[in-house]
Amino acid sequence: MAKITLPDEFQRSYMIFREYPLNAILKGTNTYRSTLQPLKDRLDAIESDLCLVQPEDYERFEVPIRDLHTASGLEMEKENIHSPERLSQWLGAKWISLEKKTVSAYKRDPKCRFIYIYAENSRDRLKITRSSLTELFTYHQVMPAYLDFMFVFGAQSDATDLRFSGFREQTIMKDPPRGPAIPDLGRSGRHFQLCYILKGVTLKRKSYENTKLDEWSIRQAAVYHQFDVVYGTLLWIVTKGRRDIQERFKEMTGKDGRPEDKTFDTVEDCLRSSLAAHLMYSHWSTEGWRWYIRWLESVIDIESSMAIYGPRGPGYAHKDYKPYHIQDLQYWLDKTSEAIMVLEANVDVISALQRFYFSLRENKDFPDILKQNNADDITSFNAQLDEIISDFRMQISRAKLLANIIRDRKELVLQHLQGQAAERTEQLNLNLEKEAIGMRIITIVTLVYLPATFVSTFFSTDVVKFQKQSVRVNGDSSFSPTAMKRWLQVTLPLTAVTLFLAWVTYRIAETRKQLRNTPQSQSQSATGRQSTWQSLKDFVHGLRVEAPAISIPQPARKFMLPFHNDSRPQGIT
Repeated sequence: MAKITLPDEFQRSYMIFREYPLNAILKGTNTYRSTLQPLKDRLDAIESDLCLVQPEDYERFEVPIRDLHTASGLEMEKENIHSPERLSQWLGAKWISLEKKTVSAYKRDPKCRFIYIYAENSRDRLKITRSSLTELFTYHQVMPAYLDFMFVFGAQSDATDLRFSGFREQTIMKDPPRGPAIPDLGRSGRHFQLCYILKGVTLKRKSYENTKLDEWSIRQAAVYHQFDVVYGTLLWIVTKGRRDIQERFKEMTGKDGRPEDKTFDTVEDCLRSSLAAHLMYSHWSTEGWRWYIRWLESVIDIESSMAIYGPRGPGYAHKDYKPYHIQDLQYWLDKTSEAIMVLEANVDVISALQRFYFSLRENKDFPDILKQNNADDITSFNAQLDEIISDFRMQISRAKLLANIIRDRKELVLQHLQGQAAERTEQLNLNLEKEAIGMRIITIVTLVYLPATFVSTFFSTDVVKFQKQSVRVNGDSSFSPTAMKRWLQVTLPLTAVTLFLAWVTYRIAETRKQLRNTPQSQSQSATGRQSTWQSLKDFVHGLRVEAPAISIPQPARKFMLPFHNDSRPQGIT
């Protein structure tokens, strides 16, 4: 093919393609150069994670390209390009003079070009070098905003930016054109371009042992589209992990595809086929969500149904909950909330796509022939997007209901945990009560035997001796009636006094406890305690006055302690 002379502005941009996006030919007011430097800085920072950088990795270089209705008359021309040099040849740009720094082209753009930039999986590097990426974007003057969408890919241990989404568009359709017009390449300078991110979900691994162990993956696809409203040339660039969307596009435009999806004879046909591709990407994003949410529902039912249906009454066997059950429910709540966010992001993107094409019919610069001949296509396109949005909203409603169920069951499990703690505390109290009863019995028995033990020990010393009064019984045995009498005379009153003092102490403790539990002031509590002590003193005084006289032998009387300091004889008489 003959050499195609390129505009000077385009040549200057292409010669420094490694500086992309700073070299982009900007038209309009929706992109400023001040916004391009952060994009380049970000690309510099993540280049080693996003693209192939090591020479030994260049053997993994692969960029599938599919050209439809080429200038050479071929209905389809496709190739998986495995080197940066071959990519430059395929694009058709060629350096004419290194000294004069001039660039020409020798290959007209096809009616439809589909470029697929992918990685082995969603967490691996893209199979392209940065140099080839920037050359490709410069040659087709891809809007710099698409770079921001590509940054979600690259080598990473965990999926990043799942919460990032968006829709960007740029429309340059005024006549005369303000864009870089290159008619020999099929570029009029009047075009619109847009890019967006959609997210789908896929079952990675099915577990036949436990449903909970199934592995699902939320995967992202970044789509770029450019459409020339004069020549009808369109460009698709799709970035994704794995090659599933490429296979769908091949099926849609292959021999078994619908004729209207792969016909590019007129501008109207080109616009119609572009709408079909948008629908294909949108339908991809809907697949799997119904089954993913159903899986979440089944997992939650398995994990927490016993919190509702498990019997908790006495005599029933029930599930004992642990703190990790709360953590598990929180994990599934996070998963459900993430699904809600992703579904809502898809709705926002598809709604923005719908509004964009609807607004084209209202744009005075949009060609009248497209307004008239593609009006029904755009109407049908918007109707199908409405169905997709309705399906998404239904899944969002299911996910939100599931999130509320998880919150309620999480609260119920927490209450069960608290109930289990209360049950354990109650059982502990019962055990302590039984132990307290046993200790009380031991205390009473001790109080009963303590005086007798004390008196017996005291009488066994040399302080009191009854050997002379002993009566010999059965040979060597001896018995002292006087010792027995004195023992009883000291033990019985001392036992009575000990038990009485123990009872008085118990009553004082009970009175103090009752005073602490009543909502009375401290002054009233103090008054009550004084009254209690006064009543006790009166009781003791009356006891001392009215107590019957007990004759205590002189030897034991001198060891009695005085109760009161008055004119009466000290001790108990």
